[in-house]
Amino acid sequence: MDPDTAFDAIANSRRRRVLLSLSRSHGEVAADDLAVEIAAIENAIDPSKVGSDERTSVYIALTQSHLETLDEIGAVEHDDRSQTVTATAATEPLAEYIRRLQTACYQPDMEDS
Repeated sequence: MDPDTAFDAIANSRRRRVLLSLSRSHGEVAADDLAVEIAAIENAIDPSKVGSDERTSVYIALTQSHLETLDEIGAVEHDDRSQTVTATAATEPLAEYIRRLQTACYQPDMEDS
């Protein structure tokens, strides 16, 4: 994968979260499960507290855009029919790069003294 393609793939936070989630899983993951996980992160809530509206909004974006984008470049394998996603050989290297960037850019919140 050429660097420009990789940078475009990880430019979106939802695509980054898909890659990170898949790098931790074994086998296929349902797009609905990814939607719940991402909605929970975006709303800073427990996944069990994710409502239908939050989940649906993320699910639609994933299935109509982000998963297809990642599939087209080989970062994941997305089965449009079953709405499942599976890691590819490119998933872990991209996820590792994302983790390294997150670590390098991390700045803890500073509380007022």
